[in-house]
Amino acid sequence: MKLGLGTVQFGLEYGISAERDKVAQPMVEKILEYAAQKNIDVIDTAALYGSSEEALGNCLPSNHEFKIVTKTPFFSDVITQGDADALERVFLQSLTKLKQSSVYGLLIHRADDLLREGSELLWERMLQLKQQGLIKKIGASIYTAAQIDALLARYDFDLIQLPISVFDQRLLATGHLKTLKQRGVEIHARSVFLQGLLLKDPALLTGSLVSARQRLQHYHAVLRVFDVSPIQASMHFVLQQPDIDCVIVGVRSVQHLDELVVASYKSMNAAFDYAPFALQDEKILNPSQWNLR
Repeated sequence: MKLGLGTVQFGLEYGISAERDKVAQPMVEKILEYAAQKNIDVIDTAALYGSSEEALGNCLPSNHEFKIVTKTPFFSDVITQGDADALERVFLQSLTKLKQSSVYGLLIHRADDLLREGSELLWERMLQLKQQGLIKKIGASIYTAAQIDALLARYDFDLIQLPISVFDQRLLATGHLKTLKQRGVEIHARSVFLQGLLLKDPALLTGSLVSARQRLQHYHAVLRVFDVSPIQASMHFVLQQPDIDCVIVGVRSVQHLDELVVASYKSMNAAFDYAPFALQDEKILNPSQWNLR
């Protein structure tokens, strides 16, 4: 199945919905069991996702077939041998927390870390870990087209994670998804609900997100005309992209995951056009720039 399981909620409070608490371990076990039943085989986590890796390590069965992707910590402005050592040390700690002998993927969590002076030291260390059989694929988690261009000019990636949603169609419009696929890069999509913004009642938006209210109101109004839920539309938009290999979704319960699985199988009216809802405003599209007060 094209869905993958995001696990930031297993270790941190996350998103802008009313339900932000960490997922309790008994529910994590049930979610993983259900995901395996539905052939959801990718699990996305990170060293910086609080206790997410520990939660997975405590709940994953020894005979599981999940492809686990984790991420590095952040690094300094000038990369040194010490940073490369830290990458390896934190990665080995991740393996211990996950209770795994190896993982499917390791991503540089902040893509700009691979564009700093000395960044080749990080890449070389990742290659070494891959050659040791501890990682199958290496790459980065990116935000922008400029990062993709700069990174592809320096490195040969196996895997890239990137944001795409009904509001954030930038990498689709610029052709970067096609470029990555032509380079043989596996593409994992994240932020398909834009951290819950696409599902939120427009009247409840606060702070800097008030500027998205009118667009969100119009989007929801059009969805009502087509009798489509925001979840279904968000899922369909990303799943229909042929160059995307996996769509990472975060969930808080088995019921929530089942809702996404069901939505992923539903078709959309061919007349529905997502293009008019694309935005370019970085203050809306990049959650790190949100001010909700």
